[in-house]
Amino acid sequence: MAQLGGLTSEEAAARLAQDGPNSLPRLARASPLRALARQFTHLLAVLLWAASGLALLAGTPALAIAIVVVIVFNAVFAFAQDYRADRSSERLRTLLPSDTRVWRGGSVRTVDARDLVRGDLVLLRSGDRIAADMEVLDAEALAADESMLTGESEPVRRGEGDRLRAGTFVVQGEAQARVVETGSATTLAAIAELARSAKRPPSPLTRELRKVVRTVAVIAVSTGIGLGVAGVLIGLRPVDAFLFAVGVAVALVPEGLLPTVTLSLARGAQSMAKQHALVRRLDAVETLGATTFICTDKTGTLTQNRMSVVEVWTPGGTVRVQGSGYEPAAVFEGSAAAQRLVPRVAASAVRCVTGRAVLHDGRWQAEGAPLDAAIACLATRSGWTDDPGEVATRLPYTAERMMSSAIEDGRVTALGAPESVFQRCLAVSDEAHEELKRMTALGRRVLAVAGRDWAEGPGDASTRTGLVETGLVETGLELLGLLGLEDPPRPDVHQALQDCFDADIRVVMVTGDHPNTAEAIAREVGLLRPGGVVLGAGLPASDDELGELLDHPAGAVVARVTPADKLRITRVLRARGHVVAMTGDGVNDAPALREADVGIAMGLSGSDVAREAADLVLLDDHFGTIVTAVRLGRATFANARRFLTYHLTDNVAELAPFAAWALTGGQFPLAIGVLQVLALDIGTDMLPALALGVEPPSKRVMQGRAKTRALIDRLLLWRAFGVLGPVEAVVTLAGFAAVLLAGGWGWGEPVAPDLLAGASGTAFATITVAQMANAFACRSQSVPAWRLPLMGNRALVVSVAAQLALLAVFLGVPFVSGLLGGAWPPALAWIFPLLAAVLLILADAAFKWRMRRSR
Repeated sequence: MAQLGGLTSEEAAARLAQDGPNSLPRLARASPLRALARQFTHLLAVLLWAASGLALLAGTPALAIAIVVVIVFNAVFAFAQDYRADRSSERLRTLLPSDTRVWRGGSVRTVDARDLVRGDLVLLRSGDRIAADMEVLDAEALAADESMLTGESEPVRRGEGDRLRAGTFVVQGEAQARVVETGSATTLAAIAELARSAKRPPSPLTRELRKVVRTVAVIAVSTGIGLGVAGVLIGLRPVDAFLFAVGVAVALVPEGLLPTVTLSLARGAQSMAKQHALVRRLDAVETLGATTFICTDKTGTLTQNRMSVVEVWTPGGTVRVQGSGYEPAAVFEGSAAAQRLVPRVAASAVRCVTGRAVLHDGRWQAEGAPLDAAIACLATRSGWTDDPGEVATRLPYTAERMMSSAIEDGRVTALGAPESVFQRCLAVSDEAHEELKRMTALGRRVLAVAGRDWAEGPGDASTRTGLVETGLVETGLELLGLLGLEDPPRPDVHQALQDCFDADIRVVMVTGDHPNTAEAIAREVGLLRPGGVVLGAGLPASDDELGELLDHPAGAVVARVTPADKLRITRVLRARGHVVAMTGDGVNDAPALREADVGIAMGLSGSDVAREAADLVLLDDHFGTIVTAVRLGRATFANARRFLTYHLTDNVAELAPFAAWALTGGQFPLAIGVLQVLALDIGTDMLPALALGVEPPSKRVMQGRAKTRALIDRLLLWRAFGVLGPVEAVVTLAGFAAVLLAGGWGWGEPVAPDLLAGASGTAFATITVAQMANAFACRSQSVPAWRLPLMGNRALVVSVAAQLALLAVFLGVPFVSGLLGGAWPPALAWIFPLLAAVLLILADAAFKWRMRRSR
């Protein structure tokens, strides 16, 4: 190719300043202030704002301030967790750093793709990603993979004057091209904008939380108003009746619901990040827990995306190669005669490729195409040390020839599809044909290597293309050998798939690969059912028939799929009631990723657009990470139900004193006040509730499909309102009454302030200690508290200790106890908190035993 000078550094700098960096525009995000403001205006916050304002009007500023503190705490906590998750998604921009070779100032330089500008002259070769929209100036056998944009799996030939689009790949040939559009002006950016404009439906968790908040708000307000009216009817002053109504409403509002759920989601997202995944939306963690169908790719997800030559056939026999990844060390097994021929086969093959294996950060990795790196690795293992880039003349792979060739040192070598190479050989033995059948049956990719002497130099033909077209090179070859390559399944994919089957999650492999390769991998990992592999072109036209075909407990395999097939599969499965997780890596996969309940993009091999459209990005492209996310998602949902059980039990105990006071017409004193209710909800109860939100997944979390997706159901309500709550409430009122009676109080009589403070402190301590026991009881829906390992949730142990310390502060520090309205209980009165804890644990165990028996 002709050498061109390209832009000068000064011209490039000026254009970069004018047009900006060559990168996709960032997704528009709400400002931090606006995001924070939203945390103060949702329904639960509005309900609390109203209560605070009314308390202020009623002349109780301490209560108003306390409620505002609750609002601020909830808002700041939720904002901090959401903002943290949002910032972590910025890491996506650094997953695939891309360098590009350009002419600058008369020499070839390697620059960051972000620094490309209009007018730059770019050098392209096989395996390069095209970083901007370009016009081809000069090309030799150039073909591009544009499937990321068009969905077409076949490479497209490109020549002088043709347009190359950003985000596509060069799969064969070489070219020089001029950059015509960068950044937001590229075709890729336009498609990305379409993907961004699609609106996502709210996640299942978001819908459930809204439902719970609405339900609780209605119950809290209606109960408060009802009991407030009852207070007026029995002779209370309106102000006192109002304060009473506010106390009831506050007692019923789960102030810690949103922080606890947010923390649980954030912890799940952090755990995912440690296991090579990035969660781009916090609620996607829980949505994965609801997943009932996973549509997964094959390469890199079920397999290691690490091509390796595992056997070499030569006329002297077959040699098996055992090595790890792209490391240069390996063991060769086969006859001595066959092993002697392997270096010749490998050295011939490696001259036809441009990729190689390199040591990077202490790990051998592929540079260029994985297949090229695998062949270069074989050559290194067999003793070849030359640089593949030094080959004098290389004839790039073309789709028509299905092979590539090289001319050097008086030799022609060829590498390509066996059916193509065999046709150009003088003779091919029956043994070679049999070996080809055997390797193919094993699902291996097979390449043939051939060569011959070349007496004349490459200068005898005008161009390399001319050498091919005149048939002077790739004819009369001698078959040197066959290379059997494989991309092995990930070692833990069998267990991951078994976990899915145990959890009643159905899995379908959707891949663009050849059906034979898909079948071999599916058989090896246990995903191939008797019906075999279905081709994308052969999918039923009827959506009902397609649903019946894919929705099978044993899974399914669909090969040669297009992005349009993925979108249709997603819609059909969702229409059948499934919660669908869909993987994808191409630009055209973005609609399917958006359509799915959970879009999962590949971090190593995926496009920027796919990652922007996804909810979860797999940094290691690993199927096992999806299963881990499902486990964490189910745990998150279970933890939200644990918290609700814990808090609703507390609500019953907090509401009982107000109900007793109202139902007796004020004859029975009010055991706890509104500020004590807030102290319980935000002070003593909040830490254990948060700790329950990070309870580790149970061993049974992946056993069977999640039986309910409602945060609050009949079983939870019965456990909280029918068993645990009444036990806690009865013992609380009993302790309060016992202290009053012991102090000489008589029914309907006024209570001395000191006596009332001691009795109220007893009630406060009883609820707090009972909630300590309740925290351990709520760790499981089926196992008694004493059978759970104490340190299974260390955060809960620490939080209960902090809860005990706060109890001492609230009752033992005069200023605080005076503000709240309680005092340190008499010595004998501590029997009631201990009794409440024991009775609650026993009642919970009896309830769980009954549930196990009924099941």
